[in-house]
Amino acid sequence: MAKRVGVDKWLFGTVLLLALFGLVMVFSASAVMAQATEGSPYAFVDKQAVFVVLGMIALFVLMRVDYRKYNNPKLIFPLMAVTGLLLMGVFVMGGTNGAHRWIRLAGMTLEPSELAKPVIVLFLAWFLQTRIHAMDDFKGTILCAVLPPLVFIALILKEPDLGTALVCAAAVFAMLYLAGMQVKWFFVAIAAASPLMYYMLFHVAFRLARLKAFLNPEADPRGAGFHIMQSLIAVSTGGIRGLGLMEGRQKLFYLPEPHTDFIFANICEELGLIGAICVIALFCVLGYRGLRAAFLSTDPFARFLAFGLTVAILGQAFFNMSVVIALVPTKGIPLPLISSGGTSVFITLASMGVLLNMTREIE
Repeated sequence: MAKRVGVDKWLFGTVLLLALFGLVMVFSASAVMAQATEGSPYAFVDKQAVFVVLGMIALFVLMRVDYRKYNNPKLIFPLMAVTGLLLMGVFVMGGTNGAHRWIRLAGMTLEPSELAKPVIVLFLAWFLQTRIHAMDDFKGTILCAVLPPLVFIALILKEPDLGTALVCAAAVFAMLYLAGMQVKWFFVAIAAASPLMYYMLFHVAFRLARLKAFLNPEADPRGAGFHIMQSLIAVSTGGIRGLGLMEGRQKLFYLPEPHTDFIFANICEELGLIGAICVIALFCVLGYRGLRAAFLSTDPFARFLAFGLTVAILGQAFFNMSVVIALVPTKGIPLPLISSGGTSVFITLASMGVLLNMTREIE
């Protein structure tokens, strides 16, 4: 058994900095809009602060729970069943802008797709830990590993939430690759998914409009290209040093969702290239420390769990930033630990608590 040491202080400090920085930027991005729509400039940041506090409590609790307790099918399968029921439950609720992503009860909002990400990682970590030497067995290993996550991904696509579905798929592929799956199966998976992706991109009206806007946003700057154009204006306006905290202009009812999906654009406008690089650097530190914990662990379950949790967060951050700077078509996906969103920040902080517990046994 590895020698027990303290938690990774670099990882803990990075997570704490990102969460606190997120509160500052949520307030900066939402204060004017919150005053106009909710009657108080603190409406959105107050809600975010509650979930950050709850998330930090979960982080401290889980940081002290031995991660080996999660390596138990009696925990994993009920958790998967609950997550699946929640993912189906969103379709019973009323939709918002044509999407069914949230469960609303007693004034609280839960986004099950955020829970699906760590649950998928937990299942694969448990399943793959004993299958490392059986990755050539397609039916007995690969198919059995992929089917449960595919059910979750299909339900998330149905909401529809292509961005989160892609993050989940990326985590699945990364964990299978770490386990030793042959590269040919990745190409088989891509070929099998291509017809579905073609249909979703070219035969679903709103996605086709987003794709056309991505390729040529100037063709419809007030319509389909509005999101991308306003985001790029915000990013370019910031320059090197930015306009200053609270001084951004695009958030004043130009930039869509400035405190959630496009908060990175607001960061670029107010804090400039320097601020953007600092945020990227923090995610790089988080990724490095998380992957370090994974590769230095001698326990296969811990290795897969740490790797999957880290890849899921980095993948989501990459997708969010890529949307903001128009590297990929617009998707509704938050920036982990920074964007406004109670479920997202709580689940992410809780996941980091699990990861921090694993670092206790890394020299």
